[in-house]
Amino acid sequence: MNKLWAGRTAGKTASLVDEINSSIGVDMRLYKQDIAGSIAHAKMMAKQGIIEQASANAIIEGLISIEQDISSGALEIDLTAEDIHMFVEQELTNRIGDTGKMLHTARSRNDQVALDTKIYCAEEIANIDALLVQLMRVLADKAESSAEIIMPGYTHLQHAQPVSFGQHMLAYAMMFERDRERLADCKKRILARSPIGACALAGTTFDIDRDFEAELLGFSGIAMNSMDAVSDRDHFIEFISAMAVIMMHISRLSEEIITWASSEFGFIKLPDEYTTGSSIMPQKKNPDVAELCRGKTGRVYGNLISLLTTLKGLPLAYNKDIQEDKLPLFDSAETVSICLEAFIEIVEVMQVNEQNMYESAKVGYINATDLADYLVVKGMPFRDAYNISGKIVSYCIGRGVALEDLPIEEYRQFSDLIDSDVHNRLSLKTCMEKRNSQGGTSPEQVMKQIEYIRAILD
Repeated sequence: MNKLWAGRTAGKTASLVDEINSSIGVDMRLYKQDIAGSIAHAKMMAKQGIIEQASANAIIEGLISIEQDISSGALEIDLTAEDIHMFVEQELTNRIGDTGKMLHTARSRNDQVALDTKIYCAEEIANIDALLVQLMRVLADKAESSAEIIMPGYTHLQHAQPVSFGQHMLAYAMMFERDRERLADCKKRILARSPIGACALAGTTFDIDRDFEAELLGFSGIAMNSMDAVSDRDHFIEFISAMAVIMMHISRLSEEIITWASSEFGFIKLPDEYTTGSSIMPQKKNPDVAELCRGKTGRVYGNLISLLTTLKGLPLAYNKDIQEDKLPLFDSAETVSICLEAFIEIVEVMQVNEQNMYESAKVGYINATDLADYLVVKGMPFRDAYNISGKIVSYCIGRGVALEDLPIEEYRQFSDLIDSDVHNRLSLKTCMEKRNSQGGTSPEQVMKQIEYIRAILD
């Protein structure tokens, strides 16, 4: 294919240069965004009298037919083309003749690719947000069915206090809520500044209407500095950063599921469809999906560092290094999407082993804080109550007895404030139900958290 940029040079390059210079294998997926931008550009040029309306109509009809043919498979993208912009323009010229050559008036591939990727990011944010909504709904549903299931809550991976499994699920829903907020903030900034009309770096001599073109494409404003507009990749950084945080949350949930599904815990059971076996150990049932999502987190982190490194030393304005921006962008979006889809299904189908959770919660004296709170209610200062509770725990450990099973006579060796009501107060069910402060783990508070999640989703 002839080089459309042939000007000072003859447009003839060595095959190795063609190979290293080509980006169409990556950016070919931007054909819809590229065509949408070109249609808006043709409409703007006709409005401004830069080209005739008839020419604009021919260009628009040609572009629509190209998009339809690519989408249907009737037109195969030529991978020998330098990039998707060149391919679309060359195909347009093949279809409508020299009129197609008018399309590139008053723009450059520099502002064109910046526009395409901004549209792509905004669209992917909408897609990923929809997946986050689905996952949050599934987490809320699982929390509702598990609001009264008692499990050990952990700090430092040590038994800490009894909590509701429903609340544990909702903690992740809250994380994904913040992810949605980050995405919305990122999208707002992306659509605030359209780069089209910045051209190569210095604007254009044509009487263009950047605001009109931006509005056609869903932007609320334009980038006010043309040099910044073509070199800006902040939206890539913000987008991939948001993807990295989502993957961090997914990875944390992956770790929980992997741990809970182990024989040592047995808190949950994954259906066979979401596990794999071993080639040598027939008894194995591996949580590979969760492990893979945990592993893919590193890839998205790497994409962020890769792009930050590419951009960190670039002078203004556009540099060819920036061509390396799209692979980490696409990979991050695709990785997050498939992992979210996986966890929507995993959370929905995993079976909760209520008995194993309860038996585990009975180990480790996780009601010790409740014993201290009991003494405080009886009139003892908290620090004194804390010390006495610690001594009672040590005493129970030495005798191999649970706090709720220690005879009242032995309790009263430590404090006359302790009465027969202590055993009921220290039952795990009571311990969980009593934590009724806002955001707490009581079933009542869990239901309020579910209502909160569903309200923001609706």
